[in-house]
Amino acid sequence: MAAATHLKSFTKAALIAVFALNISIYQAKGFVLDGKIEGGFARGKFIKLNPSDNFAVGNDTFQNNNLYAFDEDQNITLERDLAVDIGVTGRTIPAGTVVASHYVFFDPLFGATQSAYVEFDAPILGIATSQLTLKASDFLANTNVTYLNPTLRGLEWEDSVWVDPNNPFRLRIFWGASTPGDYIRVFTAASPSV
Repeated sequence: MAAATHLKSFTKAALIAVFALNISIYQAKGFVLDGKIEGGFARGKFIKLNPSDNFAVGNDTFQNNNLYAFDEDQNITLERDLAVDIGVTGRTIPAGTVVASHYVFFDPLFGATQSAYVEFDAPILGIATSQLTLKASDFLANTNVTYLNPTLRGLEWEDSVWVDPNNPFRLRIFWGASTPGDYIRVFTAASPSV
């Protein structure tokens, strides 16, 4: 009887461990949750990339009408203030804040516009939209991705990105891109999935 109880306890413990492992594997995948192209001239789809793959981004490297996003480093404690172009509480995210970093871009072959959204699993704290803030925050990426930094990387004056006023987890986008594409970095609060 004792052996059967011990086996039952072992089996239950093993099942709990496998279940916990499966949950952690599943959760580690889901920081950018979803996205959708809602309008604009470009007819494409939302694609979440795997940052472990080796690819380059930033200068006509994709050349299609899709909206792309991928997760960069997660749950980074900022050692110094981080400048952003759009911030929920100003133009900097203060030192000591724990952030998760994500890259979002649109790189069409020819000039095109796109209206879309990207959904995250944590509230958005700030967005880097200019060449300077993107380059200054590249060190937070921690991926196998090669980040190209041409003069026109980032957004132009007619492009708009904002945090949905009804949903702080949702980034709204309206942009027009040609060469080299439009690129932004989104900082969210610490991901609850880690």
